[in-house]
Amino acid sequence: MDPGTLAGIVLAFAAIFSSMILEGGSPTAILLVPAMVLVFGGTLGAAMAGGLLKDFLGIGGSLQRVLLGKATPSDTLVDDIVRLAEKARREGLLALEDAMKEVDNTFLKRGLQLAIDGTDSDELRDILEAEVEAKRKADKNGARLFESMGGYAPTIGIIGTVIGLVHVLENLSDPSKLGHLIAGAFVATLWGVLTANVLWLPMANKLKRLSDIECSQMELIIAGIISIQAGANPRLVAQKLRSLLPQVPEKKEAA
Repeated sequence: MDPGTLAGIVLAFAAIFSSMILEGGSPTAILLVPAMVLVFGGTLGAAMAGGLLKDFLGIGGSLQRVLLGKATPSDTLVDDIVRLAEKARREGLLALEDAMKEVDNTFLKRGLQLAIDGTDSDELRDILEAEVEAKRKADKNGARLFESMGGYAPTIGIIGTVIGLVHVLENLSDPSKLGHLIAGAFVATLWGVLTANVLWLPMANKLKRLSDIECSQMELIIAGIISIQAGANPRLVAQKLRSLLPQVPEKKEAA
């Protein structure tokens, strides 16, 4: 589990509520059920209307992935592929059938199985690259859903504010209620802007980031499997795969 997203959301809400307390207000002032129902329900409804039902029904899985997902370190993946390359070099490609039982990465397992089954290297590459592209498109649809929600939420909040102001105008004859009603009317806009910028848009960015990492690792796996299938030297396989990893800037030595 990567705690970054949950920690960031908690930090953002803590900053908002702390600011309210420091200014002499109370966080409970914005916990108005009608405004929250309108913003959350209206945003979900607009997102559903703006896309396909099957995309919307996948929002639960996308949320779980954003909040709980964690990418496997690429260095660990390279080490696993190099160990497989060493075994294949010593004992032959068929020896990887037993070694696959210790592999956790399902994409790597499928690729190795194709190689063991004698699939042509070009065909193997085409099959695996098609899977990468399909995953990239699916992740893009998930991120687009959150981006849409981030765009709809502020507008839904404004609708809630207009509804609240209409209610204010209905009670102009009772000035004692106006302050409370006006404050309540603007809470909907607050929740719309807040959810867009603290929840939906950051979640879309997290999903994009996870997708980039995972697709890059899948491409790394493809390169490794093709090298193993070709019987390449494990040291060369390691060097080739590590050259594909993002380079970390070297620290300058103190003078």
